[in-house]
Amino acid sequence: MNATAAHAGAPASASAVALVVHDVAPATWPDCQRLIAAVESITHGPLTLLVVPHFHGGRAAADEAAFVAALDARRARGDELVLHGYYHRDDAPPPRSLRGFVERRLLTRREGEFAAIDLAEARTRLAAGIALFRDHGWPLRGFVPPAWLLNDATRVAIDRSGHPFEWVAVRRGLYRLPGWQLERTANYVYSPDRAWRRWMSRGVLAREMRAARDRPLLRISLHPADSRVPQVMAHWCALIEGAVRTRRVVTKSGFIAEAATRRERPSHVLAAGAAR
Repeated sequence: MNATAAHAGAPASASAVALVVHDVAPATWPDCQRLIAAVESITHGPLTLLVVPHFHGGRAAADEAAFVAALDARRARGDELVLHGYYHRDDAPPPRSLRGFVERRLLTRREGEFAAIDLAEARTRLAAGIALFRDHGWPLRGFVPPAWLLNDATRVAIDRSGHPFEWVAVRRGLYRLPGWQLERTANYVYSPDRAWRRWMSRGVLAREMRAARDRPLLRISLHPADSRVPQVMAHWCALIEGAVRTRRVVTKSGFIAEAATRRERPSHVLAAGAAR
């Protein structure tokens, strides 16, 4: 299927898909470019790019002119840039519960930066991320905590940040702000680096495929490591081709704006639309 046909053929319906590239940073950019090229071989719809300002404490995004220029070009194309943590590294005290160990060590392996952070540090890192976007003239509407983990302190930090965030993503959906109303979504994601993790991912994907039938938004969450495993990339391409046949490609902020509009329309208008 060629890219233009895939995008043009998507129906004008309420069903949408967000094609999301995670962990976008100078160190991961070559992998991200491979993901983007694979997606663009299927559809020219807008992408949602999750930017990490100082990935793992390495090369800072603000110091890399070529990287900044590349993101400017993606934004000019219609892609959305989203704040994705600050370091993307869990440096909080070790978990003390089984659930904490599973979430912060087994499933994410020390990537859940905002899972157990304190309020002061959460506010500091959010402020630094907001400043990066402001300094480069990048609109900032959403926040995605690494590994989709955020604690109560992070929620407070977001509310007190002074920035008008419109949404926050977690694994099971998108919170609309300021009221923290959850819009449930389906979310496809791989853990590609071990055979047993790939096997586990396919089981989770099967569950999410069933959930997607009843969800207005499907999120396809691509990570840099995916690009290094040919069988994972082949599966992603098949899933994306299937998704864009039946769903419109949107950014996450585009979906949230549409959801807000639907809720603001009078009930008799919604009923009339449904009747058609």
